[in-house]
Amino acid sequence: MAQLAKPLEHLIERLVKLPGIGEKSATRLALFLLKAPAEEVEALSQALVDLKRKLRTCSVCFNYTEEDPCTICRDPRRNDSQICVVEEPGDLMAIESSGGFTGKYHVLHGVISPLDGIEPEDLRIQELVERVAKGTIREVILATNPSVEGESTSLYIAELLKPTGVKVTRIAYGLPAGGDVQYADKVTLEKAIENRREL
Repeated sequence: MAQLAKPLEHLIERLVKLPGIGEKSATRLALFLLKAPAEEVEALSQALVDLKRKLRTCSVCFNYTEEDPCTICRDPRRNDSQICVVEEPGDLMAIESSGGFTGKYHVLHGVISPLDGIEPEDLRIQELVERVAKGTIREVILATNPSVEGESTSLYIAELLKPTGVKVTRIAYGLPAGGDVQYADKVTLEKAIENRREL
């Protein structure tokens, strides 16, 4: 097999580290970028730099944002009495794009998974409890994925919130077990929010 030029080889090695990108896909992307106009590659490079330098987590909901608090948390039209709890920012984006939820969010940044060394204190669960303790929230909607870890995280949070008297619901799923909220279609997500159930 022919030896690749070092810059090309280096880029392929970097691209392979991205989720869902194998060596063939990485090679195809690297060759595409090599042929692309310099301005396009520079714009992509700048977007990557901006991603790391300009984004941070919202101090209220922990979604990624440029401004703190984020636009959703600052929006006076959103329902302050409902919080939808999701695993990752990608899940929040999926639910937002469905247009079926008008409350606010709380991003855990993962799920409880002792086998992977992720305990409740590694997530944004305590911050959720503190938000609920302020007394303005009437319903917490748990929208974790229907995996073993997602279900156990939901049950853990529901137990923690029981003493507060807040209504805790779980979204209904039209998803197969092991599916991801992030990849569900808009109609499924909207129906899941509408048909949530109390825990």
